[in-house]
Amino acid sequence: MATPFWYNAALAIVKPLYQWRIKKRATDLPAYQQEYLERFGPFQPVKNTQTIWFHCVSVGETNAAQPLIEHYLKQGHAVLVTNTTKTGQARAKSLFLKAPFESRFQAVYLPADLKDLIADFYRKYQPKLLILVETELWPNLIDQAKQCAVPCLLVNARLSEKSAKGYGKVPSLTRPMLQKLDRLLAQDAATAQRFIALGLVEHVANVVGSIKFDISAPQIFIEQAQQLQQDWHLNTRKIIILASTHFPEEQKLLTALKPYLQQRPELLCVVVPRHPERFDEVFQLAQSLNLNTQRRSLNENIQENTQVYLADSMGELWLWYALSQACFVGGSLNEPGGGHNILEPMALHVPTVIGQNYFNFQAIVDEFLQADAVKVGQSVDEVVVLLLRCIDDVGFAQH
Repeated sequence: MATPFWYNAALAIVKPLYQWRIKKRATDLPAYQQEYLERFGPFQPVKNTQTIWFHCVSVGETNAAQPLIEHYLKQGHAVLVTNTTKTGQARAKSLFLKAPFESRFQAVYLPADLKDLIADFYRKYQPKLLILVETELWPNLIDQAKQCAVPCLLVNARLSEKSAKGYGKVPSLTRPMLQKLDRLLAQDAATAQRFIALGLVEHVANVVGSIKFDISAPQIFIEQAQQLQQDWHLNTRKIIILASTHFPEEQKLLTALKPYLQQRPELLCVVVPRHPERFDEVFQLAQSLNLNTQRRSLNENIQENTQVYLADSMGELWLWYALSQACFVGGSLNEPGGGHNILEPMALHVPTVIGQNYFNFQAIVDEFLQADAVKVGQSVDEVVVLLLRCIDDVGFAQH
């Protein structure tokens, strides 16, 4: 059963709005032109056909898939990675578009889920396997996999109760789409049951846990952090990172941290906004709070009097985690929130604090909460108190 007519009609209607949005958030003309062509065609030259194709939304999913992608590349397979976001695309390229994998690896944006576009993408790339990571479900993408006899797997699958309710509102779209999946590997039993309730064939689902637990920090970033610590004389600084933040988390947290940053010159706050289009906005915010701020994008160093360092770069989150003594993982204090991956700082043994809205990573966070290995702040002030305690109290941070 093909995707419903109303779905394709709706996509055709919103296509100009989608194109406008890409243009609006583009940083420069070449970047805009490349993204536009990758999303709407004509597609750029194909490096390899018969690839193992991974589709990862953003940074978190790309990081989760990293061990699998690396495994296939080391086995000699060609791998194609598609992403939905700029940050995801930058992360994929920074990981694999280099020796010894460069000739076998390609990363492009996922085309818009328009039926003809997706069909053309399959014809050109001729993948032999499609692996979707976490919850990235596009009806035409999955339908065309079936049409082209390409096995389609959803790995590291997660589905919150809230997301399940959303999918449940459009059963004419959701049920046929899920029935075309060849295999679903769920992070937990609750996720598997939600997918089955939405129409997934029961025997297709397996509960295997999260591949994110297999994550390890790339050695290159650990070495880079050690070098920066020397070059920028950071041995006496106490560094807090606010990672993957959303509006208005930066404003609330920096405002609450400001008195401490003013009273304690050894404190340093590194801010890594989730979305690149907000970099300038966050810089202006730090300026308006009269906090001495340097920017990574301008190749500025952390100075002795730096209070805030804006890490407005892409693909370097591991570096900032490796430099820090405590971190806040964003998307968990904003509304509705949902949170981001806490396993990256955990892999580096960085004491981690999050807000209360972490439903996107419910099972993972709950597991760490049981071991008292992550701290949850119910408010901005509580998050700040927890971060400072992690910085000042070694026993508390290690507990």
